[in-house]
Amino acid sequence: MTDLALLYEHPAWFQPLFAALDRRGIGYLALHADGHAYDPADTTPPAPLVFNRIAMSSFLRQPEHPIFYAQALMAHWAGAGARVLNGADTLAVDASKARQLSLIARLGLAIPATRVVHRAADLPAAADLRFPIVVKANIGGSGAGITRYDDAASLAEAVAAGTVPDSIDRVLLVQEYVPVRGGKITRIETLGGRFLYAIDVDGGGSFDLCPADVCLATPGKPAITLTEARPDAALIQAAEAIAQAAKLDIGGIEVMIDDRDGTPRFYDINALSNFVANPLDVLGWDPHERLVDWLETQIAEVRA
Repeated sequence: MTDLALLYEHPAWFQPLFAALDRRGIGYLALHADGHAYDPADTTPPAPLVFNRIAMSSFLRQPEHPIFYAQALMAHWAGAGARVLNGADTLAVDASKARQLSLIARLGLAIPATRVVHRAADLPAAADLRFPIVVKANIGGSGAGITRYDDAASLAEAVAAGTVPDSIDRVLLVQEYVPVRGGKITRIETLGGRFLYAIDVDGGGSFDLCPADVCLATPGKPAITLTEARPDAALIQAAEAIAQAAKLDIGGIEVMIDDRDGTPRFYDINALSNFVANPLDVLGWDPHERLVDWLETQIAEVRA
């Protein structure tokens, strides 16, 4: 049995990780979600260490996405004795913006003013917020399922016309649109619950802020600007607290500075936060090497 198994869905996102593992001579089993099946009575995991790499945006690529399948599978393999990185509990948080915001608020951190509903018809009544607002799908990815409405009338018209966003779990969020200071959000990457690096992302008003090479090369994607960020100690401490509360082995925490009052508002926990494109240019080092260093320690621990 190999030491490490990875479950993934996107055909290109993990080539840099696979290449880094190959360079180190670390054996691994790459399992594509398509075509995968498991026996609930089988108590043998594919490896003692399992790394979940399923993205919430997978539903954009195929209607028969593996989001909920992966939650069941990760719980099964953990029950069979594997150490699962970004396992079922983390996936459950990753798959719910509503749960993410509740977790962040419980830590005493600021979030955008938000209401959660399960029917589009309830959005106008729930939108007792300052306009403009955005309606978000509870399960999104790469900015999918986010639409801005500048007044209550336009929201009501969209609800009546059936054109508001939908979510594959039928949960919707209506949220105050936060004017972001400097037009940039900050994505704080964590590894093992600790700060790894941070980048500022300027999407020019776009909601699609995926910073990876493959995302940036997507036809029609608005241009975004990526620069290294140096958050202050309070923001780093807050991001680490979020990562640890979400049981996030690796992933990104997104925060924006509200230009109205300077409040940092955390709004997204991403268990599949792709590393920044051109890391040597942006950061001066490659985060995949740090990730593989960490995976080596995890493999050593499960071998012991």
